[in-house]
Amino acid sequence: MMRVRHDIDQKELASLFYEYLNVEEDFIKALFADGETGIGRVFVNEGVLSGEESLRILDHEKASEVVANASSIGVGVCYCRHKMEHVGLACRAPQDVCLTFNGVAASLTKHGFAKSISRPEALDVLARCREEGLVQIGDNFREGVSFICNCCGCCCEAMLAARRFGLLTAVHTTRFLAEVSGEACDGCAKCVDACPVEAALLVSASDPLRPRRRMARVDAQRCLGCGVCLAACPKEGNALRFVERGEQVLTPLNSVHRAVLMAVERGKLQDLIFDNRALSSHRRWPLSWGPFSVFPP
Repeated sequence: MMRVRHDIDQKELASLFYEYLNVEEDFIKALFADGETGIGRVFVNEGVLSGEESLRILDHEKASEVVANASSIGVGVCYCRHKMEHVGLACRAPQDVCLTFNGVAASLTKHGFAKSISRPEALDVLARCREEGLVQIGDNFREGVSFICNCCGCCCEAMLAARRFGLLTAVHTTRFLAEVSGEACDGCAKCVDACPVEAALLVSASDPLRPRRRMARVDAQRCLGCGVCLAACPKEGNALRFVERGEQVLTPLNSVHRAVLMAVERGKLQDLIFDNRALSSHRRWPLSWGPFSVFPP
């Protein structure tokens, strides 16, 4: 689904894909709910960071730094929205915004799944998607990030899993939480409409002088820390602001580190190490003498 094709029935493929990922539950729960280490992590909207916040954020937490350090960059079709288009459920967000980097980008551009672009063009894609209110999600490791998706709450599997099952580990959050200032918030609900995981909602402002007044509230357990709501807020005077999370989750160093952590947490380390599952038990390890290897009974 990362490219438009006419040699196969992509509508039928999309329907089967949709059934597997969005209707049946086993695979999507196994993908996003098991273990603490996830496949993806959220990149903060750099455009809403204050000067102080910009100083506290680390380089690997910035999508712009991924672009700056990439050896190759590609852009292709968002397979989530492409799939949803075939089943009649796609939103109006752009589809030509799936960014890949380094060796993955080189391979995808070589085989026609993506188009090679420059660093300024990639930064333009990021800026355009932030203006569209999309969440930028990439590999959950620090070195050699291979993709950044620009995700909406209605088509992205991770966002749908977070909303449908209340999964708090579908993707790793940023170091920030959105917080509402009750004095400045006028209850316009722009942030509620913008939040991709329904972390923002309207509640009573508990104002005795204006009993019908409402204000926004952010559920800290659901908040991604993406900053989409801050960008959507039209109110000046810090109606919404970022605060630091109390507990930080360390990002794995690279893809190998992530794979090992995920395998350990899910009880699958033996599957990662052994191609032949018969060797995964200590009772089946070979005993070797010279050129001969035998298995004990």
